Amino acid sequence: MTRRERVVKALNHKDTDIVPYDFGFTSQLQKIMIDYSGDPNYGANMGQHLFNYDYSGWPTLIPGETDLVMDEFGVIWDRSGADKDIGVINKPLIPDLESHNYVLPPVNTKRLRDELTALVSKKEDKFVFAGIGFSIYERAWSLCGMENLLESMLTCPNEVTALLDAIANRNLEIIEVILEFDIDGIYFGDDWGQQKGMIMGPKHWRDFIKPQMKKMIELAKQNGKFTALHSCGDIEEVFPDLIDIGLDCYQTFQPEIYNIEKVKREYGSNLTFWGGISTQRLLPIAPPDEVKRETARIMKIMSKSGGYIAAPTHAIPQDVPPKNIEAMLEVFTNQDRFI
Repeated sequence: MTRRERVVKALNHKDTDIVPYDFGFTSQLQKIMIDYSGDPNYGANMGQHLFNYDYSGWPTLIPGETDLVMDEFGVIWDRSGADKDIGVINKPLIPDLESHNYVLPPVNTKRLRDELTALVSKKEDKFVFAGIGFSIYERAWSLCGMENLLESMLTCPNEVTALLDAIANRNLEIIEVILEFDIDGIYFGDDWGQQKGMIMGPKHWRDFIKPQMKKMIELAKQNGKFTALHSCGDIEEVFPDLIDIGLDCYQTFQPEIYNIEKVKREYGSNLTFWGGISTQRLLPIAPPDEVKRETARIMKIMSKSGGYIAAPTHAIPQDVPPKNIEAMLEVFTNQDRFI
């Protein structure tokens, strides 16, 4: 069975010979693991099942700066703090949604096609997701500022809807390009959750975000692609909505937030869960033996009748000890001993 075939079976809620798995590192941890292992390609050949392409605006270092990058939307991201991969926005480009002249940039289809061509040439036997980071809500708050966007949902809802429509329609152009290539699924990144509950609440999510997600998911599904969503935090309130609009897979699935047995029981026949190995409360602080036990426990629960891709709940951050990464990977790569 190829890795792609294994993921397809899991997404179709069928048992697999082993649980498909995947993982990734932040740039800071990647350097730590290279130094720790002496392997400049550490993590590259450990059986990962997924191959991902994520369009997120192509942030590029500003000439003469060391920590400031600008994406193609014109947003400047400050990476001088702890987060060296994303950062925080320097200032909003749309401080007032009721009075602005900002126009989204055209899609750079040539660059997109070039990068997707490179992606599919290296996919081997893996399952390929290609998608859009900062897809709807995150793209809007990166332009407006988060507080401003949330306030505007109450004070000028028509203007919020117009902006989200423009972002989603631009995303549809990106999806049309992705669909030209031999990929298996379309992936959307859009953080909606907090540690408990949703940032904007389920009502505003349904009013503003659900319609945009629906048209993007529908385009992917109409063309025979699996769909996946990344959202950090607690979004259980809208799992039924996501199922209703055709989502196949939810990532990231945080066990410190969700009752994993309950969620698997209630939604596991309709949603595949991707994640489950905590980068918040397990990998950074537990001893290696506990990492192994908990990783195996979660994989056993979540993989019954398929519907699960084992992975850390996020790109693994720099505060995770290398021995704990090795412990998790030992379970992933030796499932006959642990599961």
